Amino acid sequence: MTNIKTRKLSNITLGEDVVAEYRKAESEVHPLFLSRWSPRSYSGEKVAEKDLVTILEAASWAPSASNEQPWRFIIARTNEERTIFNQFIHPRNQLWSNKAPVLILLASKNKKANNEPNHFHDFDAGAAWANLALQATILGLSTRAIGGFDKEKAKEILNIPEDIDLQVVIALGYKGDLESLQDDFQKLEKPNTRRSVKENIFQVNK
Repeated sequence: MTNIKTRKLSNITLGEDVVAEYRKAESEVHPLFLSRWSPRSYSGEKVAEKDLVTILEAASWAPSASNEQPWRFIIARTNEERTIFNQFIHPRNQLWSNKAPVLILLASKNKKANNEPNHFHDFDAGAAWANLALQATILGLSTRAIGGFDKEKAKEILNIPEDIDLQVVIALGYKGDLESLQDDFQKLEKPNTRRSVKENIFQVNK
């Protein structure tokens, strides 16, 4: 699996047989949605500035309640910036996240422009994350969301104001070799499956 051949499918680069082996849609779902998954292995190859901007702009085009656009992105790329991030990312996650060339702290503003509470800022931030991950996939990049970090410590270190809530840290980069991971992570390094969509659909009883 170290030297995965790739093929082009609807302008998306897929690892040959890797996604297809684990993911099969029940209907005519666009391949983009199946090809997006969350690896831990990253090559360390730098992400071009223009690609990073494109990915963040795609995230900014996510649906937004009342068009409040609550999402905020804090970027770490340099060694100094990443050292700061590693003060609040859990050590076990650093075993693999240190090889991702870009880390993005996704945050969201919990107040509206009129200073009233925005009860949908988390929901909107999730939509922005989905857009971000899909645009990265289109560009041949991989992402993985990291929930394992100390939010309170991050807010203190980064001097985050009270009206900003922290959501996840996102690792972004080109997928690397399986052997770059330690053994327990290697066993997890594959696209996960989904239960049948029928299990998620309910109708109102009359």
